[in-house]
Amino acid sequence: MKLHEGRFADPAGVSPEREAEMRRVVDRLTRWAGNRSDVVGLLLVGSFARGTAGPDSDVNLVVLSTAPARYAQDAGWAREPALGEAIGIRERGSVTAWRYATAAGLEVEVGVGSVRWARTDPVDADTRRAVTDGARPLYDPAGILGALIRACG
Repeated sequence: MKLHEGRFADPAGVSPEREAEMRRVVDRLTRWAGNRSDVVGLLLVGSFARGTAGPDSDVNLVVLSTAPARYAQDAGWAREPALGEAIGIRERGSVTAWRYATAAGLEVEVGVGSVRWARTDPVDADTRRAVTDGARPLYDPAGILGALIRACG
């Protein structure tokens, strides 16, 4: 299993407590992804991936699954990685984006989609935008996300 390695860039202006909460959430979801047979990728996107997170930033992730419908209508799947209380859901192109709030008030958005989200021939415009805005693979056993990042580079 290939999980994220090394340190993240230090978020600017984020308290040590908030940064620790962000890292705990990312670590829990990364371990969860590695233990799911249907999950083929986990990508951290946005300001935390870029190292520019601020005090009010949320954590944004994309989960790629061979069975995304399993996550489409029921927020209960997030109990295992302890993402907090579900506070919203919306469709974002080809992913279903769940928003959670941890007990400490950190908001976490997890977009769940199929492997097609990461196709590289051609790269979807919304996917390219997400990746070029800042992306870091956290779980990528087959190298799908690495190939996507290279294709967007």
